[in-house]
Amino acid sequence: MAKKWGHQVKNWMTKHMELPQDVMMDLPRITMIGQIHIYIENHRGLLAFSDKEVRLLLKQGQLLVKGKAFVIKTILPEEIMLEGKIDQVIYVND
Repeated sequence: MAKKWGHQVKNWMTKHMELPQDVMMDLPRITMIGQIHIYIENHRGLLAFSDKEVRLLLKQGQLLVKGKAFVIKTILPEEIMLEGKIDQVIYVND
């Protein structure tokens, strides 16, 4: 019951206080510049990294980024910035 109530409070706050949904609903925020940069905020951790694939843990599921020549430009506990050629960004629901 408390979990359902908490979700309702978040929805109300998002709607009435004009707060961004990604903040209130604990969603990832993804910003891409063309196919060369991707900045991902609000993830739960780096699961896998190679020069062709990055897998991040989300609150619900995972985020898979596929491409070529990936280099991590910035990495913080809940933020990552990749540079390379981005071909796909895929949500994986487990």
